[in-house]
Amino acid sequence: MDSLLEPTLYTVKGMCILDITGERVLAKYYDKTIFPTVKEQRAYEKNLSEKTYRQDTEIIMLDGLTCVCKSNVDLYFYVMGSTQENELILLSVLNCLYDTVSMILKKNVEKRSLMENLDIVMLAFDEICDGGIILDADPSSVVKRVDLRNDDIPIGEQTVAQVLQSAKEQLKWSLLK
Repeated sequence: MDSLLEPTLYTVKGMCILDITGERVLAKYYDKTIFPTVKEQRAYEKNLSEKTYRQDTEIIMLDGLTCVCKSNVDLYFYVMGSTQENELILLSVLNCLYDTVSMILKKNVEKRSLMENLDIVMLAFDEICDGGIILDADPSSVVKRVDLRNDDIPIGEQTVAQVLQSAKEQLKWSLLK
């Protein structure tokens, strides 16, 4: 019982983005004791979707977890933590996730656009939270780290792989002309 009250860095139990029907678009769960299988994860997502669909609630307690939610057009963003977790911390992670996705998608936050940029959004998930530990809550710094376009980066700050990829692209386009 005392271990439940000790502070821990593992604040986030999971993050997910669901579509309007409750189907998973992208999800990461960090606590294998709560969600050991994909079947249990999907059942929880379905229940979560039913409880938050068309409601203005931002915070919900569901099945022993504190969940914060944000919706936009046809997507629902969720961050989950334990019942002892501070809701403001979870809300800051949620806001970072939503604002990062919004910046990546150039304010066009909808399912089709997210699916076209799923690789970058997956990287953003990993930059925000790793194994349940919050790494960053500033959307602009997350976007800087996941931005895959090499054109804006000075050559001195590019990695060798980025320079080689850029050279391949330039060579390909010069041969196609």
